[in-house]
Amino acid sequence: MRILLINPNTSTAITDLVAGHVRAQLGDQAALRAVTGRFGARYIASRSAAAIAGHAALDALAEHEAGCDAVYLACFGDPGLFALREIARVPVVGMAEAACQEAAARGPFGIVTGGAAWEPMLREFVDALGLADRLAAIRTVAPSGAAIARDPDAALAGLAEACGACVEAGAVTVILGGAGLAGLTARLASRVACPLICSVEAGTRSVLAAARGSAQLRQAPEPAETTGLAPALTARMADRG
Repeated sequence: MRILLINPNTSTAITDLVAGHVRAQLGDQAALRAVTGRFGARYIASRSAAAIAGHAALDALAEHEAGCDAVYLACFGDPGLFALREIARVPVVGMAEAACQEAAARGPFGIVTGGAAWEPMLREFVDALGLADRLAAIRTVAPSGAAIARDPDAALAGLAEACGACVEAGAVTVILGGAGLAGLTARLASRVACPLICSVEAGTRSVLAAARGSAQLRQAPEPAETTGLAPALTARMADRG
């Protein structure tokens, strides 16, 4: 099997960080093709950056999907997830959706991530998933996910405190959300009084299951005439089947 990992941030360092963790988790179960957004923000931390990232994810899908069995949108917040599913020929898994669904199956959950702008965006996202009644709390820390990835040691105390606040709010499990937080659950587990879910690992579990399952039932949108898009995305938007 082959999985396409799309990082719609434009930071290759984040792509390499996430891809390394995903490959370690996959082992010999599947091969991974990891690609970085061709344009947009270095690290998504606003609604405008997320909107542009959705376009970048579609662009990457059209260019690299061929030969893959599933697609992993490896960005917490899942920019462009539903649009990707509309045009993809294989299953598409979003990091945030997979983590939230896994956490919600255990009971009330919390989310901890970097960047204050993400809190309202994630509340809307969880509500769109139909899981708002399971969300106990969202807590953000000041450093962005990119800053945490560059210096995780400096962020550990703040992340632990934020996780503790989620527990106090009623969470029985807490998601560490974000590509830049990959691998930190093991370092924080002893500091937090509930199980932690790494969003990168949850997404990997979900995309592996999707790749093994049946083919995605494509929604087959109406073909669209477009202007100014990359050739591969132009062709995909005009595709009728």
